Amino acid sequence: MAPVRPLKRRPRPARRWAGTLVAIVLLALMLSPVYGMVSASVQPAGRSQPGSWLLSDADPGGYVTALHDQGGALVTSLVVSLGTAALSLALSAPAAYALTLSPVPGAGPFLFAVLFLQAVPGISVANALHGFYADTGLLDSYLGLILADSTAGVPFAILVLRTAMGAVPRELVEAARLDGAGHRRVFLSLMLPLSMNALVTAGVFAFLFAWGDTLFALTLTTGDAVRPVTVSLFDYLGAHSTRWNATMATAVLASLPAAVLVVVAQRHITTGPACGATH
Repeated sequence: MAPVRPLKRRPRPARRWAGTLVAIVLLALMLSPVYGMVSASVQPAGRSQPGSWLLSDADPGGYVTALHDQGGALVTSLVVSLGTAALSLALSAPAAYALTLSPVPGAGPFLFAVLFLQAVPGISVANALHGFYADTGLLDSYLGLILADSTAGVPFAILVLRTAMGAVPRELVEAARLDGAGHRRVFLSLMLPLSMNALVTAGVFAFLFAWGDTLFALTLTTGDAVRPVTVSLFDYLGAHSTRWNATMATAVLASLPAAVLVVVAQRHITTGPACGATH
């Protein structure tokens, strides 16, 4: 006779409604700054501060101005962010594999150095890179910003990918090697596919690091040739600025790529760091 399992007690309707109400209030509080930003972006030109929170007198002029003035900066941010994500994954994936499975001498101190890099203030890295970039011609270049932003993306990606690759069952690796697979084949055909969630997670966060960067962009760019939107947005800011709608429209446009990327990759992000290698 099969054991009788105790019935789970269902929450009372009043408690469920209370929980739903609290969740709605918290969600409204978290989204209120976003709504305020969108509301201000469609205010008529000439207002120095946001007017009504209602969208009854919506005016798209702010978006027209923002796309005209900041379109190039948005493209620059997109190129730099995609390049940072690609470079971070290209460097961190082999490093994570080596730290996980290969008998690399000094793997422990190297991993400690990776962790230590996360504690180094960004301004110290930016100042150190500025002199090097001035000597090598990397100032005001896409490659220079991609390399600088990768200093934040690579250590994080190594930590995430090493956790995922370390969760791959050793029996799979040993079986692949018994079939004659070398390190390259094990890495490309086994570890990378089984670590796909962690790869997506690391790539998304490397993209977001670069997309929201202001420090490296301010320090390592001096002209208009390569200006991410985080720096170009300062053109609208000032004590006598009356382009509040264009400022907020730029902020909305700058938020869209990151928001869309997070929504598309949310399934991988929620499972990537913990169990990316178990799928």
